[in-house]
Formats: sequence, structure tokens, C-alpha cells
Amino acid sequence: MADNFYTASLSRTQGRNTWAVIFRHPKRTDPTTGKEGLRVRQSLKTDKEEEAATLRDQMNMLLENPQLWDLGAREQALALFDPRVVDIFFYKLEGGETDFLMLRDGVIALPSSQSSDYRRALFLGTTGAGKTTALRQIMGTDPAKERFPSTSTAKTTVHETEVLLQDGPYRAVVTFFPMEDVREHLKECVSAAALAAYRNESDAEQMRRLLTHVNQRFRFNYVLGNGPVKDSSDFDDDSNGDTDAEASDLLKGTNDVLSSALASVKELAVRYGTSLRTELNATEEKDQRVIDELFEEELDNRTRDDEAFQQVVDAVMDEIEERFALLPDGKLRKTKVGWPLTWTWETEDRDAFIAAISRFASNYSPLFGTLLTPLVNGVRVAGPFYPTWTTDQPKLVLLDGEGLGHTPRSVSTISTTLSKRIDMADAVILVDNATQPMLAAPVAAMKELVSSGNSAKLIFAFTHFDKVSGDNLPSPSARAQHVLASAENVLSAIGEDLGPFAERALRARLASSRVFLAGLDQRLDVESKDGKRTTSQLGKLLELIDGIVERPKPIDSRPIYDRMNLVLAVERAAESFHNGWRPRLGLSVKQGQVKEHWTRIKALSRRFAMGSDHYDTLHPVADLKKELQQRLYVLLQNPVGWNGPEPTDDDKQSIFDAIAEDLSRRLLDLASRRVKSERLGDWRNAYDESGPRSTFRRAKLIAERVYDLAAPVPDVTPSPDRNAFLQDVATVTRESVELVGATLR
Repeated sequence: MADNFYTASLSRTQGRNTWAVIFRHPKRTDPTTGKEGLRVRQSLKTDKEEEAATLRDQMNMLLENPQLWDLGAREQALALFDPRVVDIFFYKLEGGETDFLMLRDGVIALPSSQSSDYRRALFLGTTGAGKTTALRQIMGTDPAKERFPSTSTAKTTVHETEVLLQDGPYRAVVTFFPMEDVREHLKECVSAAALAAYRNESDAEQMRRLLTHVNQRFRFNYVLGNGPVKDSSDFDDDSNGDTDAEASDLLKGTNDVLSSALASVKELAVRYGTSLRTELNATEEKDQRVIDELFEEELDNRTRDDEAFQQVVDAVMDEIEERFALLPDGKLRKTKVGWPLTWTWETEDRDAFIAAISRFASNYSPLFGTLLTPLVNGVRVAGPFYPTWTTDQPKLVLLDGEGLGHTPRSVSTISTTLSKRIDMADAVILVDNATQPMLAAPVAAMKELVSSGNSAKLIFAFTHFDKVSGDNLPSPSARAQHVLASAENVLSAIGEDLGPFAERALRARLASSRVFLAGLDQRLDVESKDGKRTTSQLGKLLELIDGIVERPKPIDSRPIYDRMNLVLAVERAAESFHNGWRPRLGLSVKQGQVKEHWTRIKALSRRFAMGSDHYDTLHPVADLKKELQQRLYVLLQNPVGWNGPEPTDDDKQSIFDAIAEDLSRRLLDLASRRVKSERLGDWRNAYDESGPRSTFRRAKLIAERVYDLAAPVPDVTPSPDRNAFLQDVATVTRESVELVGATLR
């Protein structure tokens, strides 16, 4: 019987003194496969081999005693074994996801408009439009010397940034992505590097794949540097930039680890590439094209259980974790197995504070190899920040996050995370580039805001106003009208799609709540004409934010809705959801829709199997929520009658928005449950597909076993699945309607 138990072994990566233990966990399942025996590797926090061997032996004793595996036996295990062994074994058995927002609240609480004069202002906008630059102007950080928060024309902010403008010392709390998330992204990077090696791409390209995740959310080169392999290009020079001596010394050891990792990746590619070619018997060029696709998938499947692959991941993870030891100030709180959870600090020294916080939020290239930015999922700071163009300190909480993207494909749906941020904000500043206004991203944001009942929060901020020029635009007023004219067709189109009250609400906000901003990337010169104009507009922005108060209470009349109209709305929403996803899965063809690469669909199934609800720009939960929310918002505008006299349009708008706001929250929970929680096993099965035609089988499984069951289209022929879905939507709609005293009959 003992032969059936897993056993532990010791590990120590190149250049490291600390020992780690490796074993297969009998009570933890691999989230992507659902199979027991998840591989675990954790530091034993000792550099003494004899002590490490003792801890390993204790782990083996624990692995041989099933009666000690249950969570209730933890205290009994502590009486027998070293706490380090017990902590490693019981890690993640206690269940529950970490609430990072609550962790930050526990250190720096954000005041609410309901109990204070503070307003929470969320900045939304296309990547590169200037939302973070606008936030900098309001918090008063120097764009040249302080560079906080970080900006770029490309994707920069991928974590949540929260700034509390408040008297007192400078305070910060930073939260970090879980170790499992970082490791999973790193595995994908190693697989990408192995594929590049198989294709005989340059060493520099292999290193780039190893250090930069394909969706650019995890740029490990920020943490580890760009590696020892340099690529040649027309723009190279001999300068090493401003990298300091400390960073250079640190990177020498890291580069040795990366060189060794790259060598291992090449060996994996050769070994599996050769065996796969033989197995698949590729003899012709057309065969080779088929094999390339099969190889990509099989490489990922086979290498993830290969110990050499795991050792590469282990070594790079050790290098990443080592960076936390460089933090000179503050308090680093860790999980029981030693992974950083939060970092907190308080000081009166602004310069020291900005320098310290930059480690977690900067994208400054001379600091590559020392930054922790990609590992951070939230930064919250508080202190006496205020605009340089005023002596008053606004009572504001500034919220920033990832940009919306550039293309219709990438921004057609607002993520579930962003939907929650909109819900917690008092004001939403939609930052749009005045030189190219009202493109896909702001339109998607406007649709989300209005259909979720949050249009009253909307403020338009048009940036790069100084770049709007033309012979027919002789004055600022003419330039402003030119920008606003771009909204006409957009608002009309939104009205046709979401109903007249959607268009009405957005037109009202555009007319009353807009600012035009120029030169935000520089210190504003209040003596210049443009500087005066921009500071005046920024002052107006602060007034608009402060003026967003509790909405007026609805009048006595209440709408009456017909359940039959609800059925039609749900039918249309479900059809739109499936019509959007089937072409992306490659199961049908639709003009304007592009099939997603099979690797992205596989990555999506892996993310859902691990408990996430999206991958990069693929948001099936948010897609279903959006379709239901928008169709039901149209329904809300068309009651079959009123209990009482028919209200004015303003009062109708208030009632419709109150229902829509509550309904939006309920629909998010409904979509998450039906697409994610209830279909977890099917997502795992989809990810497990492999071999010839697995791409098609995976797509078909997602369409039929996940999406069709999560959102079946109501039909004249009833079925348990259709009835259950319709009943779920009817229930949450009735609850939201009745919350304001309306009726669904």
C-alpha cells in the first residue's frame, strides 16, 4: 500500500542556497485537468542540507498518513511535524479566494460619498488616450521627475491604481497576484519559447518569448531584465542606458539562470520535435503544416509534465521571488508558504515615497531587472497630493486601471472587473482622444454605462485638444464643435440599438459634462493661453465630479412590464451571444467576425478551468451579461403601462436607471454562475482535448456543452435547459423591478 503514496524530494536551483521540497499533493487537484496529484514545489526556508533532509522526511511521513490529510487534522499534524511542513501541505486546502480589495481596505480605507464629502472618480479610456496622464495632473505628480503613475502610448497600466487625496503622511499598500497565477503565465512563456526554438527562431526571439507573455500582461523582463541575449536591429547603439551598478550585479546571476533556462528549452524543443515528427510521420510540405499545429498543442501537453520543463519554471520563479528581498523599506506580508501578499509603508518624505512606490508601478526601462510591476494587481496610495495649479486639495479618490484597447474586436465588451469598478465609482471620466474621438472603445464604455443605469456618472474628457487643427478651425470653440460633431452619428446609432432613453441620457451628459484638455503630459504653464485654458477645464472637471450627488428619488408612478416581452428580450440576447461566439470558435462564418487562433481558445479553456472568467480580450461571462443587460434595458424603456399618471421623461429616466443599475449587478452574478461556476467540468474537458482535430472538438465542446447550456435560446419547443435559463433571467429581472415598486406580470 505504501508504494501508492507520493514521495517528496529536495531541490535547489542554480545559484541559490535555499532548499525546496517537491511532491505530488494527494488532496489537491490540477485545476486545468481536475486530476489529483498536483505538483507542488515550495521553499523550505533553509540553506542547510541536513535540516532540509529532515523536513523532506517529515513530509514523506505526512504523505504516508491519509488520516492526517484532512483540514481538521491540521492541529494533530502540527504536534508531529515542523510548522513549515504543515503549512506547505495544508496551503490552499483551506479554500476561499483572496479578496485583494479587502486587503487594501484593511490598510487604507477609501471614503464613500454616502458618509463623507469625498467622490470616487474612475478614469476610463483607450490605451494611450491619456487617462493616466490626466490623473497625474489632478494628483499633482511631476511628469518628468516623479513619473507616477506610469504612462506610455502602449499598454502600461494592467493593475488597479487607487489614489486617495488626503492630508497626513504618505501611505501605500500594494497587493500581488497569487503565486499560482504568476507560475501559470510563466509556464505559457516557457511553452512559447520552446515553440520558437522548434521553429529555429533567433536566440533573442526565444528569450523575448520567455520573458514577455503573449498578451503583454506579464512582462517578466521588467522583473528579470531583458536577458543575456541581444538582438541586432537598425536602432541598436552601444549605450547601456542608465542601469545602475547594483542592478548590473544583480542581473549577472539572473542572466546565468536565463541562459541555462534557454538551453533547457532548446533541448525540450529538439527532443519533443523529433519524436513528434516521427510519430506524426510528416513527409510532405502539406503534412508539415498540419503537424505544426499538432506540434504546438502536443508540445504544451507533453512538456507540462516534463521535469525539465518544471525545473525551468522553478528556476525562473526563484529569481522572481528573489526580487522581493531587494525592498529596502516598508513591511512585506507573506502567505504561509512565503509568497508576497501585501507591501505597506508610511513616510513623510515625498521623494522617498515616490521612489519606493515606483518599484511596483514603473515601466522605466533603466530599472528593468529590479521592478515588480508585472506581479502587482493593485496599488493604493494616500497622501497630500493636490494639483499644482490650485492650492486646494480636492476631496477625491482617483481610480485607474487597464486601458480599453484600440480595436472593435478588443473593446466590444467591458470586462467584469471593470463593470464592478464602474459600480463602485461616483463619477466615470471617459477620456477620449480629441483628434480621433468616438471610436470603438468610448462607444463600448458609453453603452455599458447607459445600459447599467450609470449614465448619470459619465463625464467626457477630450484630450490632445491642442492637436485638433485645420484651416476651418480658427478658434477653440470651432475645434470643440468639430470634436462634438463626431458624436452625432454615434449617439444616433446607440439610440437605435439601445432605445431613445439611452440616446437621451448620453446627449444630456455630453451637453453638460465635458472638458477639453491640452498639454497634459507637461507641467501646465498657467501664464500661457493654452495653460490657462487647460487649468480652467481641469477646474471644471473637479466641479463636475463634486457635483455628482445622490440621484433624485423617483416619483410615485411605477412601470408595469409584461413577461412575454421579457421572453423576446432574452431570446434576442441569447441569439446575439451565440452569433458572436460561434464565428470566433470557427464553427460558422460571419462577416466582420474573425476566428480566434486555436491557442487563444485553449488558453481561454485553461483560464476557466483555473477559476478565471476571461483570457485577454475573450470575455464570455461579460459577453452574456452585456447582451442580456442591453436587451433588458430596451425592455425597461417600454412598459405596457404605469401604476399612476405617466411621468415626465426625466422621471422615467430616473426610474429606468434605478432598475437597470440593480439589474446589472444581478446579471453579472447570473452570467458568472451559468458560464463559469456551473460549467467548470466542461471547461476542463475542453482544455483536455488533444490530438488530431482536437482544435475543432474543443471549440464544439465549448459551444455545445458550455454556451448552449449556459444560455439556451428560448424556443417554441420548451426544454428543461431553456426553461431554467428563462426562469433565472425572469427572477433577477422581477427582483430588480420590484425593488423600486414596479411590476413584472
